[in-house]
Parts: sequence; structure tokens; C-alpha cells
Amino acid sequence: MYQLAASHFTTARDLLRFAVSRFNEAELTYGHGTHNAHDEAAYLILSALQLPIDTLDPYLDARLLPEEVERVVELIRRRAEDKVPVAYLTNEAWQGEFNFYVDERVLVPRSFIYELLGEPLAPWIEHPELVHRALDLCTGSGCLAIQLASHYPDAEVDAVDISLDALEVAAVNVEHYGLQDRINLIHTDMFEGLEEKYDLIISNPPYVDAESVEELPEEYLHEPEIALGSGEDGLDATREILRRAPEFLNERGVLLVEIGHNRDMLEECFPTLPFMWMETQSGDGFVFLLTREDIVSAGI
Repeated sequence: MYQLAASHFTTARDLLRFAVSRFNEAELTYGHGTHNAHDEAAYLILSALQLPIDTLDPYLDARLLPEEVERVVELIRRRAEDKVPVAYLTNEAWQGEFNFYVDERVLVPRSFIYELLGEPLAPWIEHPELVHRALDLCTGSGCLAIQLASHYPDAEVDAVDISLDALEVAAVNVEHYGLQDRINLIHTDMFEGLEEKYDLIISNPPYVDAESVEELPEEYLHEPEIALGSGEDGLDATREILRRAPEFLNERGVLLVEIGHNRDMLEECFPTLPFMWMETQSGDGFVFLLTREDIVSAGI
């Protein structure tokens, strides 16, 4: 089928129709940047052809070179048959106005934390220049560390990951944004070996429970397992963060952590902590904020 398509198709419109049909037939799971077969197909085709990803109509009936058709058809096949996330096929992922290089060494960026940096934190961090030092735990592709540096231009950012592979990807993105002098990539396990005190610590740690890891759609199995699961209930990494964060936060320091769908379990495990659940586009149950004082007062 795919060879036949490559030999007969001539336009982006041909490829779009074919991709949508194949994606629907394969019953793909979306969640790595788009939400349906049409949007996924349009993004994949435009990106593969080096066209603006937000402008489809002017190019629909443009005739393509045979090698361009062959390249796109092969990407459609890999998405439909191998269930490879589209971000790994294009080696690109977007968060707001930021785009990042990604491959299978890192999670596809999709953290809600990026929505909360800057103005949404003003009740706790009145002015951006008050953040002199920030920490991104489990940095992966470096996407959140880069956005930290953008929102807090006076901050030096430490970006930590246990995976050397992930830090290699993060280095590509840090260099792309010219932030080598402000973002320190550190290979360590969580807080181990760190000595600084931070005004702001953020983390999108592994938080998928063991049962859910076993039931993940094929698309998510292309991502690093170490970045997904975190113990039987998904909270092992978060427990470590809560236990150790006070010693690394300044007196008025702020902690911001994403925990997926684990809100009820987390509140049950830490009933004395006054979690502030932050509002995101997908709801208010995915990211919590605590101050250093909150954690110390709760006796964690």
C-alpha cells in the first residue's frame, strides 16, 4: 500500500487524505502535540516538507518531487504501523512559542508547568528579578529549564537529570537558545551532590504508577521508561522531592511539581501539607505549589 501511494501521489492534498485514513485505520493514540488524525497528519506533512506548520491551504495542491512524496509516505507508515510519536519523526516539539529538538532519548515535552512560569507565579514571586537561582529536576530535553531562563532573565538555572542521554539532548536545545552561560546541565540523581540554595525549584518527575505503565498505549512505550514510572503508586520521585526540597530552597523559596492524576493519592499521603493546586488549561489537579515554609511547618 505505501509503495503504491509513493508512486502515485503528487500533492500534499493526496498525502493528507492518505495519512488521515491510515491514522484512523490504525486507531492511533494522540497526546504528543496534537489531538486528532487530521491535525497530526497536517503537522507531520508540513514539518517533513519544511513548510510553515500553521499554514496548510496554500500548499495543498502544490506538486511535490518524487523524493519528497517518498519521504513523507515513509513517515506516515512509521506513525501508523510502528506507532512512533510524531515528535520523534520530526525531531521537534513545541511548547507555546518555544520549539525543541527531541528524539527517543527524552520524553516528548508536554508538561503543564510551562503555563505557570512568570505571571501566574506573581503571588509567590512578585518580581522576576527576585529569582537569582533556579533548579529544574528531571530536566529531560531541557525544555522547562530554557523557559525558566526566559521568564527569569536574572536567574542562573541548574538542570538535573539522571540520564546522560537526556542531557545530550538538553545540550542541543540549550545551545540552540544560546543559554550555555546561564543553564548548567548536571548529571546526578535528583538532589545528590547539589550544594546551592534556590529561589524556585520546578520538576516534572516520573509519576506514572506501575499498573498504568503496564497499560500505556504503544506510542508512550517509545519514550524512556525511566522518565515515566515511579514506583507502585507513581509517587516515589515526588516523595523524594518533598523530603529534600526544604534544604535546597531559600527561606522564601517556591516549589512547583507536576504529578499527573495522582492528586488524591498525594493528599492522602501528605495530609498536613497545604497544597496549592495551580490552574492550567487542562484543569487544576496536575501541578502543585508549596513554599519552603509550607513544607517545614508541616514537618515533612
